Amino acid sequence: MADKGMKKRWISLYVENQVGVLSKISGLFSGKCYNLDSLTVGTTEDPTVSRMTIATVSDDETFEQIKKQLNRMVEVIKVIDFTNTFVRMKEILYIKVFNCSSEDKVELFQIAETFKARVIDYGKDSLLLEFVQTATKNDAVVKLIKEEFGRIEVVRGGSVGIESISMMER
Repeated sequence: MADKGMKKRWISLYVENQVGVLSKISGLFSGKCYNLDSLTVGTTEDPTVSRMTIATVSDDETFEQIKKQLNRMVEVIKVIDFTNTFVRMKEILYIKVFNCSSEDKVELFQIAETFKARVIDYGKDSLLLEFVQTATKNDAVVKLIKEEFGRIEVVRGGSVGIESISMMER
């Protein structure tokens, strides 16, 4: 069987900022059994318009169907395919590390400095780190901290992106 070209793809949507739009978009994905990897949404400079960033894993044919179906939705103003575009993308990540010794905290501060993260909360035996970087870098830091420190809690916000002004990639 030939490789179906399954790969990670990114879509940005401008949508009407009204009740039910998020559920309609996510319902399209679940109803058609499309894989929804990540979905973030927030208002734009225009309070009547929201922008969504969606990550999905699909083949070319399925991805074209997704874009067509999104374009048909009344609430969708514009669909932008980020897959082969120069984009600035970041994801927020919080990692809470429990049962830290003094030595662990020193190492976590070094990790934070290396990954350009911030220590945003600090307790007797725990630390809370904030990362704003690419999803790939966040994957790496989660793996590192989980292997090194064991008991952690992770919260990720999903990627947001905007077309790059210069020709730099994500």
